[in-house]
Amino acid sequence: MRIAPDQVTHVTSIGAGPIGAGWAAHFLARGYHVTAYIHHMDEESQFMSVVNTAWPCLVDLGLADGASMDHLTITDDLNMATRDAQFIQESAPERMEIKQALYETLGRITAPEVVIASSTSGLTMTDIQVKSATPERCVVGHPFNPPYLLPLVEVIGGDKTADEALDWVMAFYHHAGKEPIRLKKEIPGFIATRLQEALWREALHMVANGEASPEDIDRALRFGPAPRMAIQGQCMAFHVACGAGGMATNLDQFGPALKLPWTRLKAPELTQELRDAMVDGCNAMAAGRHFEDMAAERDRRIVAVLKAANAPLE
Repeated sequence: MRIAPDQVTHVTSIGAGPIGAGWAAHFLARGYHVTAYIHHMDEESQFMSVVNTAWPCLVDLGLADGASMDHLTITDDLNMATRDAQFIQESAPERMEIKQALYETLGRITAPEVVIASSTSGLTMTDIQVKSATPERCVVGHPFNPPYLLPLVEVIGGDKTADEALDWVMAFYHHAGKEPIRLKKEIPGFIATRLQEALWREALHMVANGEASPEDIDRALRFGPAPRMAIQGQCMAFHVACGAGGMATNLDQFGPALKLPWTRLKAPELTQELRDAMVDGCNAMAAGRHFEDMAAERDRRIVAVLKAANAPLE
């Protein structure tokens, strides 16, 4: 029998990168005991750098009762890491051969009732689960970075995933303070990443054609649609923008504009010139600041946005 989603107390996080460590920080803040598997103990310092960066913002948002960094165990022994797991969040490198081998191993060494969720941002669970002896409990649980702050998790199974496992993981993520979305179909890139990539391709075209700098693009987003999107997504923003007629007015009035050549969905050629323009532009905006300082500032501002977006209206 699988444990009830709201009865889980022990989570295993696999992966030493920003996503694996970020998940670990999130689960710790929600009061879980977390065992983190890293490939080699040499990765412990980079893992803890992410957790230590995340913690002040998680404290600011509010920790669950009993939440503590003392509930974190780090190991490079996969058997030990998964021994007491009641849920596994996998954030291994985005290479199919690594994922498939890992799921083959997890299928052998872990209790078959434990749901395993992959943080993959582009690979499909149908492909990942092919070597697993228990593919029915394997799902995608794709977060948005940083996973300890942004609530979104995109959930989808593979061809051999059981609906019951998907139902369970949706309930678990809800209980763990996330905002899960269950996709209707398995597609590479899911929802949010595909939308983000369309925006990214258009940004690259603008830089490649000398139409805008990286700073221009970021300022246009930060002071244009980004604040609104914290409250309304693209669909509702256009629905409300057209007054009483809503989306019907939007599509009837502006529908013909969809045929205008405003967007370039095919990615531009990543030439050396475009690569250098992007790197130089972002380095100029960074102005010599260290990654950890920029991440900490980003997190503080995200916390402020989350608090404002979720505050009750007077």
